[in-house]
Amino acid sequence: MGRKRDPLDERPKSGPGRKTKKQKPPTFAGTKFEETEDGKKKLSHRQKDRLKKRLLKKETKQQAGQKRKAKAVKEEDKSSKNKKPKLLFDSDDGEDDSPDLSSAEEEEVAEEEPGTGEAEEEEEEEDMEIEKASKALIKEQEENENMAKAELMLNIQSQEKFVLPNLAILDSRIAHIRHVLADFNSRREPGRSRQEYTNQLIKDLCARFTYNEYLMTKLMDLFPVEIMDFLEANEYPRPVTIRTNTLKTRRRDLGPVLIDRGINVEPMARWSSVGLTVFDTKVPLGATPEYLAGHYMLQGGASFLPVMALAPQEKERVLDMCAAPGGKSSYIAALMKNTGLLWSNDANRERCKAVVSNLHRLGVINSVITNYDGRALPKVFHSFDRVLLDAPCSGTGVISKDEAVKISKDEKDILRCSHLQKELLLAAIDCCNANSKTGGFVVYSTCSVLVEENEWVIDFALKKRNVKLVPCGLDFGKEGFVNFQQHRFHPSLKLTRRFYPHSHNLDGFFVAKLKKFSNKIPGAESKEEKTKETEETKKQENESIKGDNAEAGDSKVDEKQVTQSANRQTKFSNGQQKKSDFNGQKKKFVGQKKKGKFHKK
Repeated sequence: MGRKRDPLDERPKSGPGRKTKKQKPPTFAGTKFEETEDGKKKLSHRQKDRLKKRLLKKETKQQAGQKRKAKAVKEEDKSSKNKKPKLLFDSDDGEDDSPDLSSAEEEEVAEEEPGTGEAEEEEEEEDMEIEKASKALIKEQEENENMAKAELMLNIQSQEKFVLPNLAILDSRIAHIRHVLADFNSRREPGRSRQEYTNQLIKDLCARFTYNEYLMTKLMDLFPVEIMDFLEANEYPRPVTIRTNTLKTRRRDLGPVLIDRGINVEPMARWSSVGLTVFDTKVPLGATPEYLAGHYMLQGGASFLPVMALAPQEKERVLDMCAAPGGKSSYIAALMKNTGLLWSNDANRERCKAVVSNLHRLGVINSVITNYDGRALPKVFHSFDRVLLDAPCSGTGVISKDEAVKISKDEKDILRCSHLQKELLLAAIDCCNANSKTGGFVVYSTCSVLVEENEWVIDFALKKRNVKLVPCGLDFGKEGFVNFQQHRFHPSLKLTRRFYPHSHNLDGFFVAKLKKFSNKIPGAESKEEKTKETEETKKQENESIKGDNAEAGDSKVDEKQVTQSANRQTKFSNGQQKKSDFNGQKKKFVGQKKKGKFHKK
């Protein structure tokens, strides 16, 4: 098992062994970091070579710079010598034209000139052909640039200068013309007609508020008295409003939270139970935790109105034909309490992404998002209880948001929008089910104030479909037009509602509510009847043709039978005749045989 050491036996300790010896630190010969007596570091051979190269490069650069400066001085001297100032009177004194220079200045000039004329010639000879060509190109480019500048200056001088109108003069003239038109017969100037005053007023208003003449004349027809109020209201933005998402919170709970965030809000007017008006904010409204959690939606107050007029109920099938960016669809889903079925459609595929994100953020779960052209929807979907059509328009009611409307919209744009709106409204009516127990309603809205996009479209739909106008359910707003200039519309258009920025402090809006009472299309019935009549006439014609053919076939059969019977009779008569002839010959032969004329030889 091995030996054991006696614990009482004490042995002397041995010294350090071979492995415990420590190695001395390394020593190096003179390093390049050693300092000299002057306090400067010593440089290695390689560093010295690099330093020499750097110094040579600096010297060459300095020499090249001096040469360039000398050449520039030469060119300036040559140009100054060539361009001598012309004197008004010849100097008879024989004095030099050059300016007097002191001796010191002459010495400085002499020092600056590097060499004589012979040296200059040598330097010119040293220039290569490429350098000469490049210099020639540079001169040509400079000449072309100078020519272009001269032509530009000539064109600018020939054009008339644009002078901004004097606002004080414009305002005073507009006020004077309006004062005259208020009582034209007593205040007008003799010899001037009303048309002259109105034309001048339109020009001044276009210059004052930067509208085109077509749109200004349309607005003048709409607001002959309130035109200044309408135009001035469009110069300022409408109040910022937000809509409380009742799927996640309540307005009375959301308001104090936003106030704590630094957002000064107050409840909207009495007609809205979910709106909040924002007066001041210290934080971005689209970056608060409440916004990201889907507690509210940034939405204009006027866009509440179509959904309030639609009044969707729970467990209904609702269609929003132009849903982007999803504000109205989310409001519909909140009123339906996430029940039933909501179809959110938009023709623009890119804008459908905004609908998806907003509905997801606001917690909407009863919506289906589609990307169809609204005019083709009746072929895909139908039998909806309620349909909302916020049609695309010219935007004359939201000029405060988009000032480009003032100049960009003309008659073609308005008529194009009107035609599209008519097609979309007919498609929306066709998608609605008249036999719905709770619905059968279609709401049409635009953010335009022009008659061509509002009353014209509704009057067209009343003539083309089995619908009628019903009250919108909104307590405020102005009635729609029944008579406008030379146009006469259906009397029920009084039930539509108009909203203006100068009277309601909202964006310009139009809302109409239609009730569908029959799924039959008036024009389609007459077409079906015509098609049925044509089909019946075709059937009768085909039957008569068949009868004639049958009669003709019977006559042909009779003729065949007659011919066959005649042939038979002729054959039979011929056979009888042959038989009689044969019998006669037989009788003759028998008689001759009896007389003995025939006998055997």
